[in-house]
Amino acid sequence: MSNAADIKQVPVTVARFVESGCDRLGIEPVSGTAGLDRPITEAAVNRVGLALTDFFRYFAQHRVQIIGHAENAYLASLDSEARIQRIRAVMRKRIPCLVFTRNRRIAPAVARLGDEFGVPILRSRLITKHFINAATIVLENLMAPRINMQGTMVDIMGLGVLLEGDPGVGKSETALALVKKGFSLVADDVTTFMKDSAGKIVGSPVGVTRYHMEIRGVGIIHVPSLYGISSVRAEKELELIVGFKRLERTEDRSWEIDGGYRTRNVLGLNIPSMVLPVAPGRDMANIVEAAALDFKLKQLGHDAAKELDLKLMDVMHGRATGT
Repeated sequence: MSNAADIKQVPVTVARFVESGCDRLGIEPVSGTAGLDRPITEAAVNRVGLALTDFFRYFAQHRVQIIGHAENAYLASLDSEARIQRIRAVMRKRIPCLVFTRNRRIAPAVARLGDEFGVPILRSRLITKHFINAATIVLENLMAPRINMQGTMVDIMGLGVLLEGDPGVGKSETALALVKKGFSLVADDVTTFMKDSAGKIVGSPVGVTRYHMEIRGVGIIHVPSLYGISSVRAEKELELIVGFKRLERTEDRSWEIDGGYRTRNVLGLNIPSMVLPVAPGRDMANIVEAAALDFKLKQLGHDAAKELDLKLMDVMHGRATGT
């Protein structure tokens, strides 16, 4: 169960926003780069709109500010001095940054205001409505609560599986064997989880150890260098938690027989979990693969245990009626 004390929310700055959205949002800094450490405290964006007319009531000054086609048209209707004064008034509200969409040319006088106030002025190639949608998703992901959990995460045929267990129980070795089978590594040893805008729990590697694994007796390996780029995933939704347990350390072994699923609370969402016994000679990679595929079948309504139980009942019923 995730501890509230372990949940963290990393402060979002304009620099992180630009870095995370450089590809998706097509943004680039134009001026005011000294203010890239300015905080963004709201996961929403705001069109400057009426603020350009000097109407600042209800102005959402803590949000990323956007100047789109309509705002540009209004500014173009003003003389150059009035245009500068209107943008200057917006800058005085200590906004995080100002984004011009549609790849508009930014006048040098306007760009200088960014340097003067230390407010980053950015430019995006996207049209305004597409930028608003994409930027909102980027900000929500950046501001989503996060938690680090001990465990190795793999993608098995589209199913995100977290392998947990005591140190040395064989999580990394199992994950490596799964990668050799053609599946993908998400993170080794420590996995970062966040709740995305759709309410799903998404796992990703810790930045400094991304795509690396530590194999006892071998050392550190770089997975995509050995097995190709398809052997790793940048992130994956968490759908199943598999715990490894050594047989000799277990007193109550009821969990070995029932094969049932329990749940673990991760960032407020209950994730199905199960326990697999670990013992010398057991091929844990094959067992984890079988467990993952069986879990997917159960999601589709196919439960092998229940089907076998029904068949046995039918056989017993047939014998009973035949006597």
